[in-house]
Amino acid sequence: MISTWITVCDTCKQENWDAVAEVTDGERLAALIEGLVNEGESLGVRRHSCLMGCKQACNVTIQSEGKLNYTLGQFDPEESAAAGIVAYAKLHAKSETGQVPYREWPEAIKGHFITRHPPLPVQD
Repeated sequence: MISTWITVCDTCKQENWDAVAEVTDGERLAALIEGLVNEGESLGVRRHSCLMGCKQACNVTIQSEGKLNYTLGQFDPEESAAAGIVAYAKLHAKSETGQVPYREWPEAIKGHFITRHPPLPVQD
């Protein structure tokens, strides 16, 4: 069962994006992340058009119900970034609150956090 979602902005384009390229930087990053997540894991990957963080492209969110949720950005669409994002998402999935101690963060995601969102309140 999927407990943590990695949402990748598939419309992200970095400032130096080649306008004649058929694939956006966000699509490239999404494909790399998708290739690293195995079926049956607690992680899911989905693409979403525009997370509205254009100045920080490429953007992803790490989300789970009842946990802290994060937006990360300013990634290059490279294997090392994708691996760091997936490794962090796995730690997030294992965490009861969604908070992962800094000492456990993969090096590739340090300096890429943009926002942290508290869990939505539980409504009776």
